[in-house]
Amino acid sequence: MGLIGNTIMSEFSDLNDLGEFVVVVIRLLLAALLGGLLGLEREQRGKAAGIRTHMLVCMGAALFIFIPQQAGISDSEMSRVIQGVIAGIGFLCAGTIITGKDDQGATGLTTAAGIWFTAAIGIAVGLGREQTAVLCTVLAWVVLYVVPFFSRSIRKKIT
Repeated sequence: MGLIGNTIMSEFSDLNDLGEFVVVVIRLLLAALLGGLLGLEREQRGKAAGIRTHMLVCMGAALFIFIPQQAGISDSEMSRVIQGVIAGIGFLCAGTIITGKDDQGATGLTTAAGIWFTAAIGIAVGLGREQTAVLCTVLAWVVLYVVPFFSRSIRKKIT
């Protein structure tokens, strides 16, 4: 095959067998699906950070966790990776928050919290904690879709 062919083969050999490939595909597809479900609500409300943003955040967080895990890093090193993902996502979240003038308050807090939570779900998927990730997605979905119904009802009764 030659030197170039062998070099190319060695560069694309991080997935050693079919089983490992299937795990990567399942985790990344699950992260995309779960992130997309959370982004759907933001998209329906016309927010800038919608389905695609949430899908990318969830898949990115999963990948940032999965790759070091594949490389066999220690728990303390994984802790630093998770801290880095959390800090990095904080910058993206900060960009979604806009402070109003004249005591109008801040907007974008729910979107920021959703992105932050989506990254946490991605971390769970990356760690292979798929059931926890699905449960958290269901709970977040309830917060995004069901809670506003009750909060509107409560506001109507107060006014």
